[in-house]
Amino acid sequence: MKIFQIITRTDLGGAQSVVVNLANELCKDHEVIVAAGEGDGKMWKLLAPSIKREEISSLHRALSPINEIKTLFALRRLYGKYKPDIIHLHSSKVGILGRIAFPKLKIVYTVHGFDSIRIAYRQYLPLERILQGYCKMIVGVSEYDGWNLRGEGIRRNVRVIYNGISIPCALGGDPFVGIRGYVRKVLCIARLFPPKRVDLFLEVAARLPRYAFIWIGNQYEYTQEHPSNVFFMGSLHNAGAYNEYADLFMLPSNYEGLPMTIIEAMAFGKPVVASNVGGISEIVVNGENGYTVENVPDTFAEKIEYILESNDIYSQFSRNALKRFEEDLTVDKMVGEYLKIYKAKISH
Repeated sequence: MKIFQIITRTDLGGAQSVVVNLANELCKDHEVIVAAGEGDGKMWKLLAPSIKREEISSLHRALSPINEIKTLFALRRLYGKYKPDIIHLHSSKVGILGRIAFPKLKIVYTVHGFDSIRIAYRQYLPLERILQGYCKMIVGVSEYDGWNLRGEGIRRNVRVIYNGISIPCALGGDPFVGIRGYVRKVLCIARLFPPKRVDLFLEVAARLPRYAFIWIGNQYEYTQEHPSNVFFMGSLHNAGAYNEYADLFMLPSNYEGLPMTIIEAMAFGKPVVASNVGGISEIVVNGENGYTVENVPDTFAEKIEYILESNDIYSQFSRNALKRFEEDLTVDKMVGEYLKIYKAKISH
């Protein structure tokens, strides 16, 4: 098959990681073309050499009637150039423009966290409802997303596929060797932008001074005052591999889909304490491989300390995290589920 993967931005985030994982696996047996718009271009560097790349200069997250029209023409040109069998759209902007530009029975549209539309960008909801029949399938990345899609009147050909990853390449040495004097290391990998809660991260760190709290993903130096046990390491290549040298993964956020960073942590057998938002509670099970909690600093601190202060509990949670990853969250399982959709005949 000839398969398009199209996304709005090229800077690395959860949706871009899904595109990279899908494209790099699919290109082993299929012709894959990845198209994207604005961003820092880091996504391009992670794609396999055999994957064709198409930059769409007019494709931006911000609304602009002129750019949207230019993008529609650009998408139509790409369709004529490659004549793909499947067009897989990622993100709400591309999900709308792509369903207007392309034949509907070739389109698969993945919603990477429906709360980003349902809560943050409700102006897109009427279009989502109108265009729901203009694709082969709408995919939510969690049962939470599937439930909310249907609750907002988007019910046609909706199904759920969990995100999946390949285990990140090993770093070959402890990147935290310079962080000494702490009994445990708590890691967060996230951009320093909403909906992520760096303020909550700092408050939890202040309550647990015996642990080092490490944040990877800030694209600029964090200059605000923060506790001495907090370390900002910037935006790093292969960030998921840093989980190997941490003890626990923490993700404070106001809304999510099914975070790739949590799946990466589980691939390394790390317990997780995260905000109880989106689909996180579907893979982080309280009392088994971590906890999902309300965005209250004391609650985060209590659960983190409970896991890290008992070797038996820690070992149990670690085993369960790895087991859940191996059973449900591998890239092979994700790709297999998407291939079923690509190949299926859907009646409208």
